[in-house]
Amino acid sequence: MLIAESKSMLFEAPLPLQSGASIHGYSLSYETYGTLNADKSNAVLICHALNASHHVAGVYADQPHNTGWWDNMIGPGKSLDTDQFFVIGVNNLGSCFGSTGPHANPDTGRVYGADFPVVTVEDWVNAQARLLDALGIEQLAAVMGGSLGGMQALSWTLQYPERVKHAVVVASAPNLNAENIAFNEVARRAIVTDPDFHDGHFYEHGVVPKRGLRIARMIGHITYLSDDVMNEKFGRELREAVTHNATGYKYSTQEVEFQIESYLRYQGDKFSEYFDANTYLLITRALDYFDPARAFGGDLSKALARATCKFLLVSFSTDWRFSPARSREMVKALLDNRRDVSYAEIDAPHGHDAFLLDDARYLNVVRSYFDNMAHALNEGGAA
Repeated sequence: MLIAESKSMLFEAPLPLQSGASIHGYSLSYETYGTLNADKSNAVLICHALNASHHVAGVYADQPHNTGWWDNMIGPGKSLDTDQFFVIGVNNLGSCFGSTGPHANPDTGRVYGADFPVVTVEDWVNAQARLLDALGIEQLAAVMGGSLGGMQALSWTLQYPERVKHAVVVASAPNLNAENIAFNEVARRAIVTDPDFHDGHFYEHGVVPKRGLRIARMIGHITYLSDDVMNEKFGRELREAVTHNATGYKYSTQEVEFQIESYLRYQGDKFSEYFDANTYLLITRALDYFDPARAFGGDLSKALARATCKFLLVSFSTDWRFSPARSREMVKALLDNRRDVSYAEIDAPHGHDAFLLDDARYLNVVRSYFDNMAHALNEGGAA
């Protein structure tokens, strides 16, 4: 098993943000796996999604059960082989997993709370670029991410086209549609209307808006699963622990009756114990704002003309949150610009969560892509 080690790097210079604000004295948590080769040409950056972190693969020596969120994808002999590539996982600004976020303010020694500046996908990419500068990595062999991580990977190809040779964009989109923005807004309203939210300064009151976080997570989790998966896993099954009358129901409007209700409440309870409410607001808003085509009158082909690297895009048939149609939009826009694009659409039943799960076809597509890249690097040619 790959042994991971969490690291942190402090940046004193101010980082200008798209909002017009700036942040300084911030730190980024990150992990690295594998060995950087002599010419530093085998680095792969992994960008995380909403509630993930820099802990991408392996386990910590003192936490053998804390497995990285993409451990099935990344490691020795895996699809992204750390015997061939130097893999970097970084935790984004505003997160609650080690990097500077709403829970800490270096200027005051107190928590930022709601005063933490609004951040965007583009801001995260700029911060990641500074980390690479500090590591002495001028160009990435690849940048890779799923969902919101895929948006960051795409943004890398537009903000720093000369620094990326390949982009692997999984279960993602060039922007959110109105339905996705609506889901995010309902989740945010659940949080901000929680009486324990206190306008985002809840730590000063010694409380956490757990009720809002629970509902936000329940809403989000529903959108990550497909209808088929929910029916197969839960159907209309009732909880065995509940005593029912002859009809099979207790006829209660508030009791947890169905297995799916119990599952969602469990997910919500677990999430509310470790995730920061302000971080949830920041990250979902960054999702909403991302739209590289906006500056080009909505023309995605013009927006992606800046990208020069090679691409692999992957989508999943039952992912209705980031549907295959959204990946096809990106494929078309890249082909309009005569870019080198590979695309795989996997017929998988798992919904949006498929990008995190074991599917041999999906893992083999990624493996083949990185194997070809590794072969080119080892031969000294253009990857």
